[in-house]
Amino acid sequence: MTFTYIFSGFAVGTLVGLTGVGGGSLMTPLLTLLFGVSPSVAVGTDLAFASITKATGTFTHRLRGTVDWQIVRLLCYGALPAALIATLGLKHFGSLNKEIGQVIRYSIAASVFLTVIALLFKSKMLNWLNNHPEKQLQGRQLQAATVAAGVLLGTLVTISSIGAGAIGATLLVMLYPRMSAAHIAGTDIAYAVPLTAIAAFGHWWLGSIDWALLGALLIGSLPGITLGSMAARAVPEKLLRGILATTLTLVATKLIF
Repeated sequence: MTFTYIFSGFAVGTLVGLTGVGGGSLMTPLLTLLFGVSPSVAVGTDLAFASITKATGTFTHRLRGTVDWQIVRLLCYGALPAALIATLGLKHFGSLNKEIGQVIRYSIAASVFLTVIALLFKSKMLNWLNNHPEKQLQGRQLQAATVAAGVLLGTLVTISSIGAGAIGATLLVMLYPRMSAAHIAGTDIAYAVPLTAIAAFGHWWLGSIDWALLGALLIGSLPGITLGSMAARAVPEKLLRGILATTLTLVATKLIF
């Protein structure tokens, strides 16, 4: 089983490297559906996994100067308190009991559907915003919307481990349509580091992290991400995103039914 976990980490890491989509939308459903890991443990383990891998990505983006730290701060103002409140809510209601496990399962499905929407319609939303500059937020309204986006992402990530990748990047594109793709990616990864770390710490407190599973996933994912990133230019992005969106739709449907 350990080899299977390592191979799964490698496969997910490769897809993340190829598509840029956060591993949570792939890893958490995989652990839940294929390996029968309880939803709460799948979420907690994936959050610990994400906090480690995203820290490495942030270091790289910082060296390249592709992180907007002001936006990171605004997102964290909303995301970090939301993560703490969501953790306390899981603690209060019992994150490991059957009923809450089912709620987490449905939350994962909803987050996967949002990821599919983000994958399919991000370019169209960006084009619409560029063609309607009067609809773009400015000043304090933009700052408030960024904090609100952080609240949404912090809640989603803590409950389902999904949201800091494709959903977060799509929200940044909608709020800051003139920001370069590199800065979108760097900023999205940077704010996710403290968010996933706090959420992972909360799940450790709740007892919902499988450390042996985490180690096996990391062993496979790190070379997978490297190879996927190297091969990304050779594979048509549109084809990859279409396949990924179809796969995630099937996964979300399976989680519900």
